[in-house]
Amino acid sequence: MTGIDLSCNVLTSWIPHELGNLTNLHVLNLSHNKLWGRIPASLSGLQSIESLDLSYNHLNGSIPTTLTTLDTLQVFNVSYNNLSSSIPYGVHFTTFDASSYQGNPFLCGSPLSKNCTTSEPPSITDRSASQDKVEDRDWIDMETFYVTFMVSGVSLRSLAKAI
Repeated sequence: MTGIDLSCNVLTSWIPHELGNLTNLHVLNLSHNKLWGRIPASLSGLQSIESLDLSYNHLNGSIPTTLTTLDTLQVFNVSYNNLSSSIPYGVHFTTFDASSYQGNPFLCGSPLSKNCTTSEPPSITDRSASQDKVEDRDWIDMETFYVTFMVSGVSLRSLAKAI
């Protein structure tokens, strides 16, 4: 298999870390879905990848620095997510066009015009990278929480009837 295109499928989960095991994959397109969570560092296992498109999802956190080892990567797009922190400095990452990163208001560094070492205090509408890290650590997936809550309630009700 040389490529996987699951774009525009309304996928609503996190990106499985097992995708990093597909070492001979050349193209991975997961764009235009509802994927959430962090970009798995295991994607650095895609040693033959030429195009990786994760745009138009709900991904958060930072871009894993391990992805800078992907020497064959020619196209990289993470635009329109909720990514934060600085763009990793690597052979390819600073040479990709700024459009590959646009729509991530808390992402900074080259090739974006937003400097990561700004000395001005954040505005009320901006959040700093350190605040994002705290929020990511305390983040709970509400959809999973509700499903778990509902399943627990059904299980307890079934148990009560059995007793």
